[in-house]
Amino acid sequence: MTDRKKIRRALVSVYDKQRLLEIGQALSAAGVEILSTGSTALNLRSAGISVTEVSEYTGFPEIMGGRVKTLHPRVHSGILADQNNPEHLAAIKELDIQTFDLVIINLYPFAETIASGADFAECIEQIDIGGPSMLRGAAKNHGSVAVICQTSQYDHLLTSLNAGGFTLAERRQLALEVFRTTAQYDVTIANWLGKDEELPEWFARVWLRENTLRYGENPHQKAAIYSGGPSGIVNAVQLHGKEMSFNNYTDAESAWRAVLDHENSAVAIMKHANPCGIAVSSNGIAHAYTQAHACDPVSAFGGVVAANRKVDLAMATPLSEVFTEVLIAPDYDEDALALLMKKANIRILKCDLATISEFELRPVSGGMLLQDTDLINAPGDLPSNWKQVSGEAVDDQTMKDLEFAWRSVRSVKSNAILLAKNTASVGIGMGQVNRVDSARLAVTRAADRVKGSVAASDAFFPFADGLEILLDAGVVAIVQPGGSVRDEEVIAAAQKAGIAMFFTGVRHFSHA
Repeated sequence: MTDRKKIRRALVSVYDKQRLLEIGQALSAAGVEILSTGSTALNLRSAGISVTEVSEYTGFPEIMGGRVKTLHPRVHSGILADQNNPEHLAAIKELDIQTFDLVIINLYPFAETIASGADFAECIEQIDIGGPSMLRGAAKNHGSVAVICQTSQYDHLLTSLNAGGFTLAERRQLALEVFRTTAQYDVTIANWLGKDEELPEWFARVWLRENTLRYGENPHQKAAIYSGGPSGIVNAVQLHGKEMSFNNYTDAESAWRAVLDHENSAVAIMKHANPCGIAVSSNGIAHAYTQAHACDPVSAFGGVVAANRKVDLAMATPLSEVFTEVLIAPDYDEDALALLMKKANIRILKCDLATISEFELRPVSGGMLLQDTDLINAPGDLPSNWKQVSGEAVDDQTMKDLEFAWRSVRSVKSNAILLAKNTASVGIGMGQVNRVDSARLAVTRAADRVKGSVAASDAFFPFADGLEILLDAGVVAIVQPGGSVRDEEVIAAAQKAGIAMFFTGVRHFSHA
């Protein structure tokens, strides 16, 4: 015994014509009666496949440029009739309506149209109405009707056709895919129409599982990675190494964001989503790497490295001598890749320099927090807009170091203090519950390199004590947001030490 349901009559109306003739020929060979619309019918008939146009069946022509062609009771009744319900069968028999056993529809390419930059009117015309209606009707009635909504399902269709039809379980799975497809289609339209809302009243995304992972942050946690936003880490091509882990992805994302904050050649080395070294260089990506690694070689062991330029042999050579979990870059020279691939354990990712996502999402119990992504693009991020509140004018190199430190401190978990010299971090204090401890940690890690360095603080100094730790250690200039009720006390400490301090008026504070 089998619950496969024989296919006798099919409705076929597809925008994407790939493999259409193959499917049409298979249906015809199986003795299936085919009804179709417009260009789909024309393509099938041109190949010698017998087809009845929907307009012939309904007695109603396609009108308004095809906006109305399948929106007719004779079509939808044949799709929606429960073939196990005598009342349904009697109703359609009285009206001379025949049932469908199979519906094959794919939708107008709305997402592709908006991605192409088409104008508003053209995008509106690519909103499919009849297609989703027929798909949803067939999916609702999957007890009687099999429904195909993606060309990727054609092989399954051919196999089931040869086997005598689809089983109920198969039809139910096909119905699930329909509702996922139409949901994604509607979400895309709604987000496009509401794209000018600054913080939308209604927010939705569709996340598609790309891969299951061995486990999550800890071995007892199940995990997977999903795509759904702009191109980024999820779409990276893995060129070498073991499967990426949950923690590999989180560190790689942090490192990637860190280098995307810089325009010059930049390298970031991450450990547990915090940097243990960042550097930029006008002398090439290899120099940026050696400078970043020098910040904290101990912590760099087993870290994740990101570069915003093609990795060359000069960078790959020292990197290959350090155990590195993940390396991510936009590209690799062949000799650099060959050298790195001699290391069995390093995961090598190639990723386009993609646009950073517009929003940051953070789940909370019962809902979600949404905010604009923290980008280095506010007026206060430009040194020309900083307010100098103490000390003398600084030289060009010091200002370059201050700007580098300010752009880099965003990637450090708060409370964050980053010390820099020659556009490279030399000491980083992160993740402390007070700014004094972060300052002390940065100074300790910098050791002798602290003398002559500059400092960036991701938020204001609430008291002068944290600042004084930096001053006593030999920091020569500081950039911070300002805005504390005790700013005058902090300014006085900087003035007393004779060092330059700048207020940006914007902060880059990161809790998570």
